Amino acid sequence: MSIDLAGKQRMLTQKMSKEILLIAKNIDRDDNKKNLCETAALFNQTLIGLIEGDSELGLVETEKPAIKQQLYKVVELWNKFRINVDAVLMGNTSLAVLTEIAKQNLPLLNEMNEAVNMYERESGSTLEYGMAKTLNLAGKQRMLTQKMTKELLLVAIGIEPDHNKKELAKTVRSFKRTLTGLLDGDGERGLPKTENPAIREQLKLVKKQWDSYEPILTKSQGSGDDLSKAA
Repeated sequence: MSIDLAGKQRMLTQKMSKEILLIAKNIDRDDNKKNLCETAALFNQTLIGLIEGDSELGLVETEKPAIKQQLYKVVELWNKFRINVDAVLMGNTSLAVLTEIAKQNLPLLNEMNEAVNMYERESGSTLEYGMAKTLNLAGKQRMLTQKMTKELLLVAIGIEPDHNKKELAKTVRSFKRTLTGLLDGDGERGLPKTENPAIREQLKLVKKQWDSYEPILTKSQGSGDDLSKAA
């Protein structure tokens, strides 16, 4: 449960960033404010739960000092990031706030990702290695879907557009490679082929959705219609 919810935290960092940018672009503003409030609350509850335990989430207190220390690094970054989340919820979507979000979200993501990697290494004693790797990368896919939309929105808003176009292209490549690896295996990444028929069918559905979604990301001109579809 811990490795799954820790992995989900990575996705939530990008989901919050995406929701902030959608609010700034006035796309479903009220709905995205509500979503942002809920996403931030869930991230905060899960982060505390990973450290101290949370019966509602099915989390037990982290016993490994190194993992706990890493999670406290995440707490420090989250406290800074949350100031800007709260500013947006109060109606401040200035370029200064959005620029801070753009700067802060990746360090928060990266430190949370390091915590997930630590959980993955620790799970080696209880989970078969290939299964732990699959859980990690499958969870990372959830994050990448949010990250791609965030990068598209940053380009549309004009925050480091050239840099974020390159980052978007890298994220698209990473998502595609992992999706293929989950289906067919990827020895270089230690990812076994998925054999379970039900999971394979689900992955094929994801592949079908991805084939429709990818052109929006790679060919978008940043129109409101494209951004709404990407959201």
